[in-house]
Amino acid sequence: MKIADRTFIISGGASGLALAAARDLHSAGAYVSLLDLNEDNGSKIASELGDRARFFETDVSDTESIASAIKGTIEWVSQTQKDLGGVIAGAGVGLPGLIIDKKNEPLSMSSIDFVLNINLRGTLDLIRQALPYMTKGTPDGPDGERGVIIMIASSAAFDGQMGQVAYAASKGAVASLTLPLARDLSKYGIRAVTIAPAMFDSAMTKMMSGKVKQSLTKAMEFPKRAGQPEEFAKLVRTSIENQMLNGTVLRLDGAMRMPARL
Repeated sequence: MKIADRTFIISGGASGLALAAARDLHSAGAYVSLLDLNEDNGSKIASELGDRARFFETDVSDTESIASAIKGTIEWVSQTQKDLGGVIAGAGVGLPGLIIDKKNEPLSMSSIDFVLNINLRGTLDLIRQALPYMTKGTPDGPDGERGVIIMIASSAAFDGQMGQVAYAASKGAVASLTLPLARDLSKYGIRAVTIAPAMFDSAMTKMMSGKVKQSLTKAMEFPKRAGQPEEFAKLVRTSIENQMLNGTVLRLDGAMRMPARL
């Protein structure tokens, strides 16, 4: 699918891996709608990117907030006449916590809800609200493609560590819904792809201690380093351009398999 002159909605687009993807797509001629809670950073990035970028302050755990961002994006699309080409659901959080702690206290539901509401509910809500506009897009190319949905899981979906029950549940659900989503959208010419990165340099990994980072590095095969945001962005671009990528989860982890504990 062509990237140039298409509009992409990118949640979590003001930081980390989603921002790297936004910058890469923008460099390829895309129009990017950046959805994020960080208004200062988002506005600054949109201003830096220029006329082919817009920022919408968005809380993906809030349906009305997403609706407002989608409405603003579609109004922008009507002005630019650059069809909606896809959604990159990049907003995500990690909040470690053992399901039962040393004091025999269970993990709080507020902690579980926080992770699920952003990583899973927010992903599904963004996708479902964007789809009515994507399905009406003009089919492109010999296959009549209308767009692509790209979701972000994690290596924790497959080999989550201690303290990652809520996080692994949210990311495992995203991985599991990829194929049925692709099947639901096949008649519209819309694909669904999920990327599952391991440890990448991002806002989330910056909060890790040096000891934790060192332990994770030891679990890596090759290369023995954290992934770079630009490497993630390359796979996003490939997922958009290669039409045979559909209904699949792509691990981006350098053969890393996380140990049970650090």
